[in-house]
Amino acid sequence: MLDNPNNAIRPDFTTGEYTNARARLIDKGIADNALAAEALDTIWTLNNEAAKDTWAEQEEDEQRQAQEARRHAAELDQERQRALEDELTAARKEELKKNKAKFVPVSNAKIPTIPVVIPSSYAVRKLKVGEYCELYYFTNRGLNKAKKNLLSTEPQGMILLPRTDGQQIWVNADETRDSKAIITKDENLSWEDFNEAAPRIIVAM
Repeated sequence: MLDNPNNAIRPDFTTGEYTNARARLIDKGIADNALAAEALDTIWTLNNEAAKDTWAEQEEDEQRQAQEARRHAAELDQERQRALEDELTAARKEELKKNKAKFVPVSNAKIPTIPVVIPSSYAVRKLKVGEYCELYYFTNRGLNKAKKNLLSTEPQGMILLPRTDGQQIWVNADETRDSKAIITKDENLSWEDFNEAAPRIIVAM
């Protein structure tokens, strides 16, 4: 049914348009035109009510079909989503197998705020063997000079030095004291230099 019977307009069966319809009813025993028109009106009303019932059933069927279509579409969408998630999970597992180093968890450790102190190789060697080492090597001036030597691209040679047991040993040149370098003795350090060097040498020891 295409047209909604609820919107149908009741015809006027007393007009000339329905003369033939009234005549057929009169031939079948209806008394006059007025009664024939009334009969036509009753017939139209009964047909219209039946059409309304059919229209209501049709709308209910269409609603059920639309709901079923939506439910089916939602199920298909969920299935596609699950399939996509499974595919992504499988791809990620495969990627983890191939590139384990790429997925190493990042440490939550904080970035150190205390600057790293790197004294000269000479000072480090002196501390390692337990010998006296001037505080100068742990002042800002001494550390800056050590940094310059560390960044230098010039090759360092080897020097033969005597050990405490009388034997001699080869050591890197940068582990020896530069005879040309001007080293401030501990007693001649300023309070500022002393306050710089003392905590650093204690940590290094």
